[in-house]
Amino acid sequence: MPIFDNKITAWSAQADELIDTAVRNLDRIVDKNQWKVIEAFQKHKVSDYHFAGSTGYAYNDRGREVLEEVYAEVFGAEAALVRPHFASGTHTIATALFGVLRPGDELLYITGRPYDTLHKVIGKSGDGKGSLADFGITYAEAALDEQGQVDWPEVEHLLNDRTRVIGIQRSRGYDWRSSFTIADIEAMVQRIRSYNKDIVIFVDNCYGEFTETLEPTQVGVDLMAGSLIKNPGGGIAETGGYICGKRAYVELASYRLTAPGIGGEVGAMLGTTRGIYQGLYMAPTIVGQALKGSIYAAAMFELAGFDSKPGWGEQRTDLIQAVSFQQEQQLIAFVQGIQRASAVDSHVVPEPWDMPGYEHPVIMAAGTFIQGGSLELSADAPIREPYIGYMQGGLTYSHVKLGVLMALQTMLERNLL
Repeated sequence: MPIFDNKITAWSAQADELIDTAVRNLDRIVDKNQWKVIEAFQKHKVSDYHFAGSTGYAYNDRGREVLEEVYAEVFGAEAALVRPHFASGTHTIATALFGVLRPGDELLYITGRPYDTLHKVIGKSGDGKGSLADFGITYAEAALDEQGQVDWPEVEHLLNDRTRVIGIQRSRGYDWRSSFTIADIEAMVQRIRSYNKDIVIFVDNCYGEFTETLEPTQVGVDLMAGSLIKNPGGGIAETGGYICGKRAYVELASYRLTAPGIGGEVGAMLGTTRGIYQGLYMAPTIVGQALKGSIYAAAMFELAGFDSKPGWGEQRTDLIQAVSFQQEQQLIAFVQGIQRASAVDSHVVPEPWDMPGYEHPVIMAAGTFIQGGSLELSADAPIREPYIGYMQGGLTYSHVKLGVLMALQTMLERNLL
């Protein structure tokens, strides 16, 4: 074990005692989600021959077809598109949006400004880069109210005849707000339906899968997308994403992934199928490990005098633990401390840099087996005020605890604590 300062180890013992009940309560969510996944595998008779890879056009790839049936079953959706061809969560979200939006339509986000990497997907008219705006699709957003909730009077003001898709971001992204629970999303769906039953309701589900016992598509959401190098990949899937929801909308998204008329009927899996199946099987348990780590992190940083969101005793609906720091150097030390505790690239010192897709310099700790795999222990932050660090993931609870201890130790060594 590394040697940590006595003050930090005392906080750790106090945190363990504080969070004991909250951590044990997570096991009920894990067990229910684990059985939900196993039941889906059993219903669709998953066998080892489904794990075989495919090449070329990959027509009649039964492993791929059953995988998508399993995903649809787990998420309570009519259909799913699960492919290694999605390069990131942003790519998956963009594919879903381009699938259902047409020139003249409007996309309305009701949960404030979406995550930074989506800004260039939305774009500006005439930007010439193939954004939604470049195809004549307009965009509007309703900022959240002072309590961090949907501003329904503003939503009503923005709704118009061209509003085709309403977007909801489940996680906090780079904002100091609570993430939206499944109960929150269900209430949003019901209210939107009272305005217009034909609007497509889309949810960015990144970081949210298996943190509760239901998913957005099980409470009326039409279309949903996420990344396999986050929760549902279980730390095993090496790349990819998923889109699920109503069959007609998933089909439209598949035409954007490949080509109109081809859709999901082709796509070589190239040896990734087993890892995607096994990752989904592992996901409920690994997500539970990460959530326990987030609860511990919240308690530790609160004991150290920092604000955290969510607090250690609050309900969790995604992986992300936000911590608010008073100065830039504290934020940088926090991220670098997480990197110091990594099994991979612990010798690397992260520094802020202009990362593609982001509007401010970003610092990222990512000592991961899968590049960018944020179900693994990682931390990142835009270098801007307020100085908020975002920690997520952890394949084991023990690793998250060690990462938090090392982050605080790093801050203490630099006289920042």
